Amino acid sequence: MGYVAAKGGFDAIRAAEDLVATTRRESKSSWLELDQIVGRLGYAVDRVMGEGGLWDETTAARAFRQAEGDVIESAHLIRAHRSTLPRFGTTDVADANEIDVMRRIVPAFREPPGPQLLGRTLDYTGRLLDTTDEDEARRAAVEAATARSEQDAAPMPDGAGNEVRVPGRLLDVLRSMDLAVDRRTGDDPEPADIARVPARPGAPRSAVLSTMARAETGALVALWYRNILGPDRNLHEVTLGEVRHGRLPVRVRHPLIDEPVEIGQVRVTEVEAIEDLDGPDEDRTKFDVGYGITFGHNERKAIAMANLDIALHRAEPDSFLEQSILMTTDGLDSSGFLEHLKLPHYVTFRSMVERKTTMRTTTMRTTTVRQNQPSAESEAVTA
Repeated sequence: MGYVAAKGGFDAIRAAEDLVATTRRESKSSWLELDQIVGRLGYAVDRVMGEGGLWDETTAARAFRQAEGDVIESAHLIRAHRSTLPRFGTTDVADANEIDVMRRIVPAFREPPGPQLLGRTLDYTGRLLDTTDEDEARRAAVEAATARSEQDAAPMPDGAGNEVRVPGRLLDVLRSMDLAVDRRTGDDPEPADIARVPARPGAPRSAVLSTMARAETGALVALWYRNILGPDRNLHEVTLGEVRHGRLPVRVRHPLIDEPVEIGQVRVTEVEAIEDLDGPDEDRTKFDVGYGITFGHNERKAIAMANLDIALHRAEPDSFLEQSILMTTDGLDSSGFLEHLKLPHYVTFRSMVERKTTMRTTTMRTTTVRQNQPSAESEAVTA
């Protein structure tokens, strides 16, 4: 009987897998090509790469398509795929000051060093569902693109079009005014590789930042919001120093000449958050600065990450916040535990039922024995 049950279970699993594959490949709708997913669903692809910890837009799009739009399942596929890839070497440590900026906003400073670049963003669009006819929308897009091409082809005045793509930082301005705490201690020189060694409480800052960069976006935002809300439900003062989205060069050492060679670029979102120091043992003449960086265009995660970096620095050692960041924000861990509840738990639940039944029987016997024993008062009356 045990063998028959196991065989039936395997057959059911195979049938479920076949049903998923059949639905995905034989649907009556148009097949989603990978370039469509990368070009039209860019934010989702970026989240998959960030939470999966692997930069490859095409692979992320393939995982997103296979997972039918489930970002966490896509990240799971990416991590599983990454674990099969050989490691040929490591890249040189990249300097974030080299980011080729595509978008850069400085909410805390009216005239920062370098320009404000709004770039491509949904921040200023109306939250209204676009019901425009698709053919009409395509025609309008072609006309707009043609108009822009003609404008770009026109001669530009001298000096125009040469705006700085790697602008200076607001943090450097604050440091020049001696208004920012310098947290560059040098005690964490080699970035921790959390893909090989899991981060646990007491981890170096690089491991904590890596954990948050790979964390599930919603979990990190929820933890950040709970932290700044405070027990009094009053928002703690939060200021963003700088938000950047751009291309960061990736370099490796050439095996023959031992010189750094650029082999490509990755898009990243980088945030520096500012918080007022107001604790009894803190330097109230300065600001603290937190840092966040993640793959792709995901400003929500990077903002939450930067503010949690500050909060963790100011928290007590072995704080609940550190445990929450390291142990509960990974989407694969939390979702995996949740998903496993759907698996068979017959033996476990049967033992729980037997325990409840035994406790009930024991309680009934004890109650019956007590009811049958004469009380001290009744014995006195009889005497």
